[in-house]
Amino acid sequence: MLSSQNLQKFIDQNQISAEILPMEEDTPTVPDAARALGVEEDQIIKSLVFLVDGQPTLVIANGTHKVDNRLVARHYGVGRKRAKMARPEQALEITGYVVGAMPPFGHQTRLRTIADPGVVAHQEIFGGGGEIDAMLRMRPEELLRVTRAEVVSVT
Repeated sequence: MLSSQNLQKFIDQNQISAEILPMEEDTPTVPDAARALGVEEDQIIKSLVFLVDGQPTLVIANGTHKVDNRLVARHYGVGRKRAKMARPEQALEITGYVVGAMPPFGHQTRLRTIADPGVVAHQEIFGGGGEIDAMLRMRPEELLRVTRAEVVSVT
């Protein structure tokens, strides 16, 4: 299993402008994380692994928004039943990170990635920092550069 140390190594090796923030309190929900960081809830992003026609795909969205698998499926030209969110154990196996701490990059394998437009609507965003007690701070432009994400409406 990967950790925030692995994520930091990836950030350093790839010269990514991002910072891992250790959290002093539990942040199990988006409102908890936003309150602890002193930011808007929409600045908290989530990274979700979907299996689209069996292919792992990372979907990045604002933490409070529900990802619609029909929109993910439509983007890839498959039926909605062929785009499903991966089970937590599948996501761990694919990325190396546990659900709830998953960063948007630095996974075991580079994943094709889509980001909802709401993710790029802020000056600064915060995602999983590789461990349950860490968050990742970065700018949306850097997220798009590093992940090579397509911006697609999926919420």
